[in-house]
Amino acid sequence: MDSHDSRDAAIAGIENPFQPGAIVLLTLGNPREKFWGAILALTAQGLSLAGIELGSFEDLVSMIKAGDLASCGVVFFPMHRIERVELDSPDGNIPSLSQRFTAKTGLDPASVLLASLTAELHSGGDLK
Repeated sequence: MDSHDSRDAAIAGIENPFQPGAIVLLTLGNPREKFWGAILALTAQGLSLAGIELGSFEDLVSMIKAGDLASCGVVFFPMHRIERVELDSPDGNIPSLSQRFTAKTGLDPASVLLASLTAELHSGGDLK
């Protein structure tokens, strides 16, 4: 890959950071809900996410720290319900949820969030 190709790839990532695997905060309307998770797919129809309701974040961290298996939902949200999608990134001195997750568990959040999906697919289970 020459420098022109790698620059184009870097620019493409900056122009669309909402790629599969990106950790995001998702705000929904009707009813209002917030989710934290890893993007599986983002299309004109909606967003598929491996994640949890934001209110369950500390419970998930506690379960993992206790050695329990984490169980994250795999959900699809139609575009008409999505109000906002933002990258889970730090805000000044305030760490992102991903950074807090890693600091408390020692694990990569994307690996944990996607592990439920991988386990479900390998077990032959149905995704809900």
